[in-house]
Amino acid sequence: MESRREEDALGAIWVPEGAYYGAQTQRAVENFPVSGLRFPRSFIIALGLIKKNAALVNKDLGLLDASISEAIQSAAREVVDGELADQFVVDVFQTGSGTSTNMNVNEVIAGRANELLTGKRGGKFPVHPNDHVNLGQSSNDVIPSAIHISAVMGIRSDLIPALRLLYRDLFGKSQEFIDVIKIGRTHLQDAVPIRLGREFGAYARQVELGIKRVENTLGNLTALALGGTAVGNGLNTHPQFASRVIALLSRETGCEFHEASDHFEAQAAQDAAVETSGALRSVAVSLAKIANDIRWLASGPRCGLGEITLPSLQPGSSIMPGKINPVIPEVVLQVSAQVLGNDLSIAMGGHGGTFELNTMMPLIAYNLLQSIDLLAKGAALFAKKCIAGISANLERCSSLIEESLALSTYLVPSIGYDRASSIAKEAHATGRTIREVLLGNRIMAEEEIDALFQGIRPEK
Repeated sequence: MESRREEDALGAIWVPEGAYYGAQTQRAVENFPVSGLRFPRSFIIALGLIKKNAALVNKDLGLLDASISEAIQSAAREVVDGELADQFVVDVFQTGSGTSTNMNVNEVIAGRANELLTGKRGGKFPVHPNDHVNLGQSSNDVIPSAIHISAVMGIRSDLIPALRLLYRDLFGKSQEFIDVIKIGRTHLQDAVPIRLGREFGAYARQVELGIKRVENTLGNLTALALGGTAVGNGLNTHPQFASRVIALLSRETGCEFHEASDHFEAQAAQDAAVETSGALRSVAVSLAKIANDIRWLASGPRCGLGEITLPSLQPGSSIMPGKINPVIPEVVLQVSAQVLGNDLSIAMGGHGGTFELNTMMPLIAYNLLQSIDLLAKGAALFAKKCIAGISANLERCSSLIEESLALSTYLVPSIGYDRASSIAKEAHATGRTIREVLLGNRIMAEEEIDALFQGIRPEK
């Protein structure tokens, strides 16, 4: 592979000839061959937006030549549009401030801007990655700002709409199934009858509350660290730089960002990311509960509960013909497990701040954005490929109610707990239903039993 010579503070290094990036990125590639994981596109987009609008503001403030500013803006737009995606080559596991990724972006934008101005790719002239692309910034305020920007955009454009879709479909099923009476269960044991619609209504409410929990995190996520530079005191940046850049970011993204009220807190801690991950964890737990219930309700089809039927999506076994598995609920359960693991990593990363800087920001960024993306895709898939196509098995629901020993609960007000318990024990021992024991022992007439069990009939 052909290469070219680039330099940084540590000296010269050879960079692939076709690369837009320079020496610092190449050192990071060689120093951090850890996981092969790369930041998601949403994070690179956020960094590109910061660099583009920073160049515009620095020009307006008289700090950057117009031609250099315009070249930086053009290159940064290409970053945002994904045209230079293959140039972001630094592993997620790197220096804890994310400096290597910030410099990767700075060098790619500078290298492309230089090509636009001179026809020669890479280098530091006339556009310098530090002096021009990174003007008024530090990795220490850019990276936490990019975390917040990409998280807010992901939540607003992907996660909230997906959860609303799932809520809509669950609520729709709660209405569709409101007259379906089935056996309730507690401790995995038969309980008194309930309505299938009430079960689905509870699922819908879980998702509705999850949406509110996630939305409540946006207030803190929209605070950006830009303007704090190295340690939060704004060294080497114009007093108007941050507010102007953030105003442009808000206009371009449609999200109302604002400057952090305390830059020292915004860079030393990552509490907003930890809080957001906690809300995502709650959503993941809710989805896991719903998915687990649904796969149990659909278990069978003949030897399980079988109270509902899920859409058949694909063969479920390489050896057993005709077997269809609850594949979408299983996907959701795995998504939930991943999000829970990510949340622990983010919490550990959150207390990775020492004095004026959190130094586990790449870990936080990767896991937070992955959780948002996984939940958005998992919730949408759950709604479209599972919930929307569920049907109720009315005969199965009715037969399980008739066979349930929990119907003895309806006897307690008239004959007392102990006698009702003995009837349930006799029914269990003889394999008869509660109704059959009552009739066989002439405890109640058919009409009395019907009147007693009227609570399990559809409401008028």
